[in-house]
Amino acid sequence: MFPEVPGKMQGIVYITTGDMKNASTIARALVSKKLAACVNMFPISSVYTWEGKIEDDSEIAMIVKTDSSRFDEICKLVKALHTYELPAIEFWEIGGEQEYLDWVLVNSSGEKTNNSGEKYSGDL
Repeated sequence: MFPEVPGKMQGIVYITTGDMKNASTIARALVSKKLAACVNMFPISSVYTWEGKIEDDSEIAMIVKTDSSRFDEICKLVKALHTYELPAIEFWEIGGEQEYLDWVLVNSSGEKTNNSGEKYSGDL
């Protein structure tokens, strides 16, 4: 079982990108910097208004599993790597199976962990 951390809330950061290459770049950066435990990516169709015109595009949706304390850092990184002028970056609080949610929390904490997500005291 993973430790519960008071004051932190697990959630999803939802991001859309224009292509899989940009999504993969962002996802790898988020996970490697331990800002996210996991990122899922999949194609979607989007209809939206941009600069007064209705757009109809194919995009990549990203579901970033993290905790609320990482949101500002995630936004900064995403904006630095994103190809859009105004990327969609939303935080959704989630509930779920507690052991999995604890895994998300531990693996997005920025602390060194072993492969199962338990805190690791030695060198990785």
